[in-house]
Amino acid sequence: MIVKRLQDLEGTERDVSAEGWRSRRLLLKDEGMGFSMHDTLISPHAVLPMHYQNHLEAVYIIEGHGEIENRENGEKHALEPFTIYALDKHDLHTLRAGAEGLRCVCVFNPPVTGREVHDASGAYPLVD
Repeated sequence: MIVKRLQDLEGTERDVSAEGWRSRRLLLKDEGMGFSMHDTLISPHAVLPMHYQNHLEAVYIIEGHGEIENRENGEKHALEPFTIYALDKHDLHTLRAGAEGLRCVCVFNPPVTGREVHDASGAYPLVD
C-alpha cells in the first residue's frame, strides 16, 4: 500500500515547476501503478501550448476556471471545478487559466518518471 501526503512532497524532487505551472508528483513510474498522478497548479492567466505525443493524460479540475483548446480543430471547452478532460488522441492543445489559476489532478499513461522536462512542442519525452 502506498500512502502519501501532499505536504510531504513539497520542496522535494517531486515538486517541479516551470513558467506557468507547478506539479507535485504524487505517484511516479517507479511505484509500479501503471500510471502517474500529479497535483498541478496552473498560474493565473497562464497560456500553455502542449502536445503529449508520448503520453495519454486525463485532467480533473479541482479549483479555478479556464479553457482548453484543441489546436487541430479550434474547438474550445470551458473548464471549471469538477470538470475532466482526457487527451485520448495525443491532442495538440492549449490550456488557458483564468484570473485565479487552476488546480487539477493529472494522470499520465504511460507513467512519467519525474525526470521529464517539456520539450519545445510541449511534450514529455519517454524516459526509462
